[in-house]
Amino acid sequence: MLGFGKKKALSDDTGLYAPLSGTVIDLEQVADPVFSKKVMGDGYAIEPTSNQIVSPVAGEITLVQGHALGFKRADGLEVLLHLGIDTVSLNGQPFHIKAKLGDKVEGGDKLGRVDWQQVEAAGLPLTSMILITNTSEKLDSLSIEKGKAQAGDKLGQAKAK
Repeated sequence: MLGFGKKKALSDDTGLYAPLSGTVIDLEQVADPVFSKKVMGDGYAIEPTSNQIVSPVAGEITLVQGHALGFKRADGLEVLLHLGIDTVSLNGQPFHIKAKLGDKVEGGDKLGRVDWQQVEAAGLPLTSMILITNTSEKLDSLSIEKGKAQAGDKLGQAKAK
């Protein structure tokens, strides 16, 4: 129905994709020091201009928490998509995620949508982060193209050690 499910094998795709349409920026530019100082891992961020959420990587979904989705790639890299800053306080309200734990997805697969107007009404930043949470143990190299992107565009790649 939505192009993902539990039956297929994990793809060995090392690509990183835009999870939303918008402007891709360096993590260092993010207003929250937990992200900008890479406390949760290396990665990239996006200033979103669309409500459609797609998968930033090919992998298995390991976390669905409204404001955040976790993925594990075939090479062992663990990726977190964090939608907005401090959005955990919204208790999942603006987030409509169709993906489920255990689903296997490809980069660019549709996962759901977000109502950014609710996030803005709460006075929270829309900046969304894509983080490799096991950077120190598993990440060998990361390359990302910054600038304007459409949801699902391939931005670069992450290689595991």
